[in-house]
Amino acid sequence: MDSRKIAIVLLLAVAAGAWVTPGSAQPPSEPQAAQAPAEDPQLEAQVREIAATLRCPTCRALSVQDSPSGMALEMRDLIREQLRAGKTPEEVTAYFVDRYGEWILLKPKAEGFNWTVWLLPVLMIAGGLIFVFLTARRWVAQGQARAQAQAEVADPVADVREPASSLASARAEEEESER
Repeated sequence: MDSRKIAIVLLLAVAAGAWVTPGSAQPPSEPQAAQAPAEDPQLEAQVREIAATLRCPTCRALSVQDSPSGMALEMRDLIREQLRAGKTPEEVTAYFVDRYGEWILLKPKAEGFNWTVWLLPVLMIAGGLIFVFLTARRWVAQGQARAQAQAEVADPVADVREPASSLASARAEEEESER
């Protein structure tokens, strides 16, 4: 009886999933801006250029140009309207920075505290290379010291054995002479 109930529940879940329309369950694969007819190719190129420098507040990992979200669509429309109104690309970008903060820029300006964003990766790579170099140098020095210590330990053993063997031969000679 329990297996029948489980099978019925699974069947109902699959049937409910089939009723969900593909458009409501998944984001559109094509950006929605492609639906709007391009009136002025130069204007659209400017919109794409500006939108590519701004971060989508919804997706966060995508630019406004690449994001399929409704918020990105509205932002592209707003960029288009401001450019039509005669604003420069710098003024449009400044509008979004004023509204959302510098976070909205995908590429922060290299000034003030933002220098850390630009310099920290370079410093981390340089520090990592220095660390690897010093560590490798230390390993080589330790390996050489170990080899030298082993060679020093091996030599006295050989020196100790030689006199013992010569002592043994001397005893053997004494024994022969006594006979």
